Amino acid sequence: MGFSGKKAGAVIGALALMTSMIFAGCGGDEQASSGKTPVKAMKVLQQDAPVSYSYPGQLKGMNDVEVHSRVSGSIMEKYFKGGDTVREGQPLYRIDSRQYESAVIEAEAKLHKAESDLRKSQDDLYRDEVLFNDKAISEQSLFNKREDVQANIATVESERAAVRKAQENLDDTIVYAPMSGRVSVDDVAVGTYATAGSTKLVSIGSLDPIYAQFSVSETEYLNILAKAMEEGLVDANGRDNSDNSDLPPVKIVLSNGYEYPLVGKITAADRSFNDNSGSLTIKALFSNPYGALLPGMFARVKFLDVTVKDAVLVPQRAVQQLLEETFVLVVDENGKSLSKNVVLGEKVGSYYVVKKGLTKDDTVIVDGLTNLQSGKDLDVTMVTADDMGFSLKESTDIVSKS
Repeated sequence: MGFSGKKAGAVIGALALMTSMIFAGCGGDEQASSGKTPVKAMKVLQQDAPVSYSYPGQLKGMNDVEVHSRVSGSIMEKYFKGGDTVREGQPLYRIDSRQYESAVIEAEAKLHKAESDLRKSQDDLYRDEVLFNDKAISEQSLFNKREDVQANIATVESERAAVRKAQENLDDTIVYAPMSGRVSVDDVAVGTYATAGSTKLVSIGSLDPIYAQFSVSETEYLNILAKAMEEGLVDANGRDNSDNSDLPPVKIVLSNGYEYPLVGKITAADRSFNDNSGSLTIKALFSNPYGALLPGMFARVKFLDVTVKDAVLVPQRAVQQLLEETFVLVVDENGKSLSKNVVLGEKVGSYYVVKKGLTKDDTVIVDGLTNLQSGKDLDVTMVTADDMGFSLKESTDIVSKS
C-alpha cells in the first residue's frame, strides 16, 4: 500500500527536524569540548590607600564613683530616683540623726564646763599672782596655778574639737552628690541600715564627656603613628607637637548600626603593649551633650584618615571563601585559572587590602567565577575598575578588628 501525499509530507518533515537536531547537537558538543571559559579579569592595584581601622570597644564614664555614708544609721529619706541626673552638692539621702544631735548637745555641754573651769583657773591664777607679789604664797603654789590654767586651756581645745567632730557627724547625716552625673538604679531603699564607709548607697557617673576604650595591634599603631608624623603632629622621636587634638580622629558606630555624629579624639594610651595579645589599649574622648551615650554600651571605634603605603588591593568580588580558606582565582602565564590563598586586611571601598598572597603583577578574575575551578583554560577579557564600577571611596560598611 503506498503512502498518501499528506502522510508522506509528514514523514519527510519529521526526518528533516531530527536531522537538524542531530547536527545541532554534534556542533554544540564540539564547541563545549574545544571552547574556553569566558571570564573578566583585571590587574591587582598597588597604591597608597586610605583605610578606616575599626575595633570593638566599650563606652566608659569619665568618672564613676560609689557613694558611701560617712556615718552609720538607718536611711530615713531619699531625695532622688534611680537613673536621675544629679548636680554636684545635691542632697541624696538623710540618715537618722537623733544620736548625732544628742552627741552635739553632749559635746557642747562638756565644752561649756571646760570653758568655765578655764575661767575659774585664770581667776585663781590672777589672785595668786597678787598674793605672790605680796609674798603671801610660795612660788610653788603660783607654779601649780599656772599649770592648772594650761591644763584647762588644753581641755577647752579638746572639747572644741569634740564639738566640731560631733557637728560634722551630724552634718554627714545628709549625704550629698560628690559630682554631677547620672545615678545608678541599684540605690539602697529607705529603711536600709548604712554602715559608715562600707555600705554603697548608689553610684554616680558623668556622661559628658564619655570615652570609648579599645585596643589596636602593633602594625596598625605604627601606621597611625606614621600618619601623625607625616602631618607634623609628633616628631621623629615620637614626642607630641600638639595637644593630641589633631591626631587621627575617630568615630563610633553603635550596636544598632547607628554612626554617632560627633567625632572623638585620642586622649590616652597605655604605656606598653599587652604581652599576651600584642595589643595597645587606647581611650578616645567623645562629647555627649544630650546623654545619648551610656557607660557600658558596646561600639565599634574606627580611625579616620589613616593611609597604608603601597597597599596591594584586590576587588572584594574576586575574593572567595571555602571553609576556613580565603582565596582568589588569577590568570596564570598559560592562560589558565590558578587559585591563590590570601590574607586580607581592611576594606577600602570596593577593595580589600591584601596582607599576603598577591603581588601587583597578578591578574585576578572578577567575573565568571561561578563554578570556575583552578586549572581551567580561560577566554580572558581585561577590564578596568571603571568598567566594573569599583571605587576606593569609603563605603558605609565597617571593618571588624578582633
